[in-house]
Amino acid sequence: MANKKKSNSSNKYQKKAVKTATKMAKKNPKAFFIILLVLVLAVGIGLAVYFLFLKDKIGPQGGSSSEPTTSQTISSSSEPLSSETISSSEERSSSEPVSSSEEYSSSEPVSSSEEHSSSHAHAEYNPKLETPSGMSINFLELGCYNTGDSTYIKAGDVDILIDAGSIQSSAGTIKEFVNKYCEDGKLEYVIATHAHKDHIAGFVGTSKISGIFDSYKIGTLIDFALTNSDTTLYNNHVTKRDAALARGDMEHHYTAAQCVAETGGAKKEYTINDYVKMTILDQRFYHETTSDENDYSVCALFTHNNQNHYLFTGDLEKDGEASLVALNELPHVQLFKGGHHGSKTSNTDTLLSKITPENVCICCCAGNDEYTKNVDNQFPTQTAINNIAKYTSYIYVTTVTTDGHTGYTSMNGNICFKSENGKDYTIAGSNNSVILKDTEWFKTNRTWPTV
Repeated sequence: MANKKKSNSSNKYQKKAVKTATKMAKKNPKAFFIILLVLVLAVGIGLAVYFLFLKDKIGPQGGSSSEPTTSQTISSSSEPLSSETISSSEERSSSEPVSSSEEYSSSEPVSSSEEHSSSHAHAEYNPKLETPSGMSINFLELGCYNTGDSTYIKAGDVDILIDAGSIQSSAGTIKEFVNKYCEDGKLEYVIATHAHKDHIAGFVGTSKISGIFDSYKIGTLIDFALTNSDTTLYNNHVTKRDAALARGDMEHHYTAAQCVAETGGAKKEYTINDYVKMTILDQRFYHETTSDENDYSVCALFTHNNQNHYLFTGDLEKDGEASLVALNELPHVQLFKGGHHGSKTSNTDTLLSKITPENVCICCCAGNDEYTKNVDNQFPTQTAINNIAKYTSYIYVTTVTTDGHTGYTSMNGNICFKSENGKDYTIAGSNNSVILKDTEWFKTNRTWPTV
């Protein structure tokens, strides 16, 4: 009954309002039209303001929305976005197991009792640093179909080069890249991991293209303690190295064995700047001969702002990796340069289970038959992929074959891993940032294992 009375009362007032408006319209139609127009405009403006400015900012309960935008850096409580910067302790939308200190969202087994989750995204390719605390690690394509290694690192204003493969003319390709970022013509640190051509040829150069030893001032060169090599290229490497030292273009030359023993002025740990240190890790074959030249490789660990870790092991093989684990306290790493170009004889679980890498960058020409006709054993091998897949799906490769032999093109291209603060990081390729398992080459030639 009460509801009926309210309804009748409401109808009564509505009829009265209509009657009053009708009288006003008849008495002064011009004034009525103006009032009506003002009301319509007010309502229109109000709706426009709401839809243009307020709708996305008002949450379900009318409060401010806390959803992050694409320009935000993710914290551990943020939702992952595909265009954001990565933090090693942040959420990661991925299917791979990672270290015990991080949360991980996946239905697959993980490597510890704790879960790890962090967003993984790709920034625009840009190796240039914005801050003195930054570090840019660049895995280079080498201008040919031949597999090889050369990694240029910029840490603040310090320039570092690890290896200079893969053939002698690659010196020109390496220098073209380095000269964009090395402003004073000096490489403060250079590492030559071992005596194979695909790691040292660019130090020598050709008769027309000067090598690295003849092109830059070098602060400290650290190279392999032992070798079985007696090739013409290796001997030319030694000649060029010693000549640079004699003329004063190279300040110091130490072997890895001297570094770990800290003899002859060498150090095990080098302070690159206030934010980065480089540790020469010990391994068995600095001190003991082997028939496998790869196991003489110099191994280095970079620590960035006491948080992130980046590991380089050259072409170290199974026995070398075992000794590396035995002789060092290895941390979880945000970046691992895939061992021996993704060989089946490297990247063993003995090493990977200790470092639980978040990202693996492999320098090779994928699917090239330079070393074997066996497709499964061409770099990166199915065995290496199976091993790495237990820890991460974020695998990147520089180059890919176009014909299985001498034809080549960029896969990711030059790969840049960059962190401005030693915590958050981005990875981008000069060609693209597609992870290996999503490439057409992989889908045709490899399979992703069930972890």
